[in-house]
Amino acid sequence: MTQQNVVVSDTKPRIKRVSQKPLAVPGRYIQYSYPMSRRVLKNLEINGEQRIDTWVDSMRASSPTHAKSNLSLAEEQYTSWSLRHPSALDMFEQIVEASQGKQIVMFLDYDGTLSPIVNDPDCAFMSDSMRNTVRNLARCFPTSIVTGRCIEKVYNFVQLAELYYAGCHGMDIKGPSTSFKFNKDKKSEEILFQPASEFLPLIAEVYQELVEKTKSTAGARVENNKFCASVHFRCVDQKKWSELAQQVRSVLKEYPKLRLTQGKKVLEVRPTIKWDKGKALEFLLESLGFANSTDVFPIYIGDDKTDEDAFEKLIDRGQGLGIIVSKFPKDTSASYSLQEPNEVMDFLQRLVEWKQVRTRSRV
Repeated sequence: MTQQNVVVSDTKPRIKRVSQKPLAVPGRYIQYSYPMSRRVLKNLEINGEQRIDTWVDSMRASSPTHAKSNLSLAEEQYTSWSLRHPSALDMFEQIVEASQGKQIVMFLDYDGTLSPIVNDPDCAFMSDSMRNTVRNLARCFPTSIVTGRCIEKVYNFVQLAELYYAGCHGMDIKGPSTSFKFNKDKKSEEILFQPASEFLPLIAEVYQELVEKTKSTAGARVENNKFCASVHFRCVDQKKWSELAQQVRSVLKEYPKLRLTQGKKVLEVRPTIKWDKGKALEFLLESLGFANSTDVFPIYIGDDKTDEDAFEKLIDRGQGLGIIVSKFPKDTSASYSLQEPNEVMDFLQRLVEWKQVRTRSRV
């Protein structure tokens, strides 16, 4: 693993992949074989006239809508989908049973997971009850926020110093500001990892160009997330999506060192380095001393396409599980599902209560 601006350890042991039996599920749940490629577009190509139509198709695919006349069909589809990705609340006992004898490590996306999706990205505030839940969670398990936002912005929303923060899809990682008791090697220094620091001036330059280029498209919003620039189209009329895609392409075709990926109603400009939320998860597990451990049970909860990298990494490691947050059926590598942030909070609260009961029983 490339180490730049890292304060963790001098050596990084290779990760040992161990196989783990899938969680036992009731007979009414059917097995599902995941396809190798789950996304309409993993990396959106910059050049080629046909690409704009592909971009717009992908933008529509990331924005599920269900007309009232199709409610019964949508409910039927969700019911079928939920058999393959059952509720993590319904399966809670099976999940904690699978974690027996292992250290649970929590990874949480922010937007759409700990906070509702909102039209203005600067107003995605976390509720006090969710903040209290995450604070209690961090007292029980090592806990990380893994987000496309820059660390400074997401920290202003979360305001919990005891967490790990992996911002910009893991391109900016920092640890708690105080000694963290869950680090198996008893290291007290703060983690700092920025594998794409050389791209900072380029991202700042592209951000300014995108702001200028897209200002004629009503509702478009460009956000500077330090190591990536995000073009939000949640408030853009769908008839203008093709126009917006053209504007973004006209900027990015001059920057071959950058690539375009897509999240939920957002186009994201990122460095071309091979780094994502899955690699961030792996890096954090290594930093906690779990690189070669079979006694770890990572749980990753997220709602976006970018979280699929982390779900896939858990499958690759043969450890832990992924939970997708969605009210609609979507192709995913997650094992379980939750419908909205309130259900995420319920699940996290149950984990805390379960841990507290186990701790008291040992006293």
